[in-house]
Amino acid sequence: MRRIEGYVIVSADGMIADGRGEMPDAIRNDADQRFFQENLDRAAVVVHGRHSHEGGPRAAARKRLVVTRQIATLAPDPAHTQGLLWNPLGATLEEALEAIDAGDGTVAVIGGPDVFSLFLPLYDAFNLSCASRAKIPGGLPVFTEVGPNATPEDVLRSRGLHPGPRRELDAAAGVSVVTWLRA
Repeated sequence: MRRIEGYVIVSADGMIADGRGEMPDAIRNDADQRFFQENLDRAAVVVHGRHSHEGGPRAAARKRLVVTRQIATLAPDPAHTQGLLWNPLGATLEEALEAIDAGDGTVAVIGGPDVFSLFLPLYDAFNLSCASRAKIPGGLPVFTEVGPNATPEDVLRSRGLHPGPRRELDAAAGVSVVTWLRA
């Protein structure tokens, strides 16, 4: 059985990075990183764009699909021995998962905005962590639809996902996570 889950931490205004595409210290949090890394350790494969990565001591050992338009279909990833470059316009997700031998388990989607948005119709769950005391004016939103009239929660709700209970990851820092589930 395969599950597709998203993982992200956003600022109070729904941003994942500053205008240069860099994750600011204001939304970095050790408790959230532990939650994130523990879940990635259980994933069958990690999916992200060319500018996203999860870091951590076990990152090199994880199977990964790197979403890119720089190739026609699928190709080995020269930057990751366990990685495969994937163009969704040239190969299906199933073809990519088969090519990387992902097997059953969780497909962990970790960004950026185009990749998070690509998977909106497919998520079984989306883990939305929030650094509630941080704002990133002019930043990069988690989903391409986030803006003055739509929050990340609005986007998830519009795609049929429903919020679970909020869990405090680091109450002193104002960091919590809500897991949104497909009904």
